Amino acid sequence: MFPGEKEIYFNVAISVSLVLFGFDGEKLRILLRKKKREPFPGAWLLPSMYIKSDEGIDSKVGKLVFVHTQKEHIFVEQLKAFAKVFRNPLGRVVNIAYYATVKLDDKLWEHSKDRGEEWIEYSKIPDLAFDHNEIIDYAKERLKRRVKRRPIGFYLLPEHFTISQLQKLYETALNREMDKRNFRKKIFNSQLIVETDLTDNSASRKSAKLYKFDEEKYEKLSSKGYDFLF
Repeated sequence: MFPGEKEIYFNVAISVSLVLFGFDGEKLRILLRKKKREPFPGAWLLPSMYIKSDEGIDSKVGKLVFVHTQKEHIFVEQLKAFAKVFRNPLGRVVNIAYYATVKLDDKLWEHSKDRGEEWIEYSKIPDLAFDHNEIIDYAKERLKRRVKRRPIGFYLLPEHFTISQLQKLYETALNREMDKRNFRKKIFNSQLIVETDLTDNSASRKSAKLYKFDEEKYEKLSSKGYDFLF
């Protein structure tokens, strides 16, 4: 203790919450679950965990990500701590929020369904427990900034995707419509996508060409100071 200070006993809990963004090829979504116990039973909220006194935060976040995605190597970034005094009626809880991006395929969709969780459309998030709406709003702004400067949008897409799918993803994340011609020009000028020999033959796409993200090229360009600017 510092001279003149009284002995202090701590009574504060720490938790972590995860804003998990997933793209199903048509819509950007966020994973939510319903709370089973007090406070706010039946209310929607983000995937969350309390941190025990002997647990590391990074390892707990890794566990939280894996539990909800069954994946270990996905993009994860810390947002900030949400620490309003009365954010939790049970007591003082400091919540350290993170966000992650994941490809929302059939396997993950079924995994979430089996856990009683739902992928809610990005623009239709309901009122959530605690301050989780505030956390999501903050995560949306972070995602918006990141997709402008880094190609993390590609990590939300399936391995092979159409230009229309890519544009839809960016329009949702940035909350604005884009001119089709200008979008294609920017994407092709980025040198980060590669045309494949495959086509999407679904009725809605009329044999649209499929592309893939050239991650190896991005790593090489990044090492030389390449700045992805969308």
